[in-house]
Amino acid sequence: MSISPTPNIHFAALSDPGLTRAHNEDSLLCCAGLNLWAVADGMGGHQRGEVASALALEVLREQVEVGTALPEAVVQAHAAILAAADGDPAGQGMGTTLVAVQLAGDQFTLAWVGDSRAYRISMDRIEPLSRDHSWVQEMVDAGEMTSAEARQHPRRNVITQCLGQAGHEPQPGVLAGQLQPGEILLLCSDGLTGELSDEQILACCAAAETLDGLVSQLIRAANQSGGKDNVSCIVLACEAPPPSVEAGRRGLLGYLFPRRQRNRRNSST
Repeated sequence: MSISPTPNIHFAALSDPGLTRAHNEDSLLCCAGLNLWAVADGMGGHQRGEVASALALEVLREQVEVGTALPEAVVQAHAAILAAADGDPAGQGMGTTLVAVQLAGDQFTLAWVGDSRAYRISMDRIEPLSRDHSWVQEMVDAGEMTSAEARQHPRRNVITQCLGQAGHEPQPGVLAGQLQPGEILLLCSDGLTGELSDEQILACCAAAETLDGLVSQLIRAANQSGGKDNVSCIVLACEAPPPSVEAGRRGLLGYLFPRRQRNRRNSST
């Protein structure tokens, strides 16, 4: 299948083991040729979490390359993990969460399973695009818990879906949208969102001067807040600032956010 890369898309990605884990079970996929980016957060003993996350992204890429729609490609990744576990006794119980985005021009399709997340970030707003497949999210949706309580609950890391869970074919969350000029799309593992609130993530975005600087700053902030888990993130934007003094003065979001929109917003206040 021939897929044309989306022009003017810039991205940066970084993964870090954190401060307490012996190894990194997260995996990243950055494939501009397929307009495909993804984060997978593996789980399972004997270092098989990293096997599950890497395999999920390998199969995801292969499936998208032959024309499989993104949600179905995610389900195929689940099947591949199950098959690998069946052939490896040490791999029993391995699995992974996943969040992936595929672009077509400025249109995007998002798919996710578990609690790896996607956000849309603009000049003064951070918008969660994904919705965790987790026990605490179900409690929030049922009105039995607030979002603030969910962040501190002892069961906040209990997920209700993952890739590789035997007997439970995942139902990926799916969202279609448009990435506007001036917006950043963030994909991340829960090692980031477990340490930083949405407001803290937005503050990092406002302070960063480049996309590469942004992913470094996000991971540094997560580690400074505890670094209890592996942390990974990918950021994408429709355009990126040149390495200039002016870009540095305005910051990344100040450069990306269209000047005409800033002027219109200021004139209406």
